[in-house]
Amino acid sequence: MIRYALACDHGHEFEGWFSASSDFDDQKARGLLECPVCGAPDVRKQIMAPAVAGTKRNTPDLPPKARAVMMEALGRVRRHVEENFDDVGDAFAKEARAIHEGKSEDRGIYGQATPAEVKALVEDGVPVAPLPPEPPKKTEVN
Repeated sequence: MIRYALACDHGHEFEGWFSASSDFDDQKARGLLECPVCGAPDVRKQIMAPAVAGTKRNTPDLPPKARAVMMEALGRVRRHVEENFDDVGDAFAKEARAIHEGKSEDRGIYGQATPAEVKALVEDGVPVAPLPPEPPKKTEVN
């Protein structure tokens, strides 16, 4: 895995993990990258010092047990949302706005929205948050 320091045109900095160095370029060319803060599609690599393996580590990895607890908690959050909220599919932005404006029943919803739709919702004060990703399937883990 390769970790890149990334930034969007709005100055939001974040990191991305890629299987190979060519994956960043491939995903960027296909329009698959976006800023997790504002949804901007123009993402670029930042200058960063390479990680050089040595005998000392400044920041230890998360212990396996703590990592397992965290992943289980994220999985429970996702399952709770999927079991108790209404899946509105690609109408998420429209329905979230309608609920916020009192034009639709106040309830928990989830679905899909484009980065531009999410940005507009956030700018208008509509509370939204990303759903934790699905945990990897056992067959997909190395």
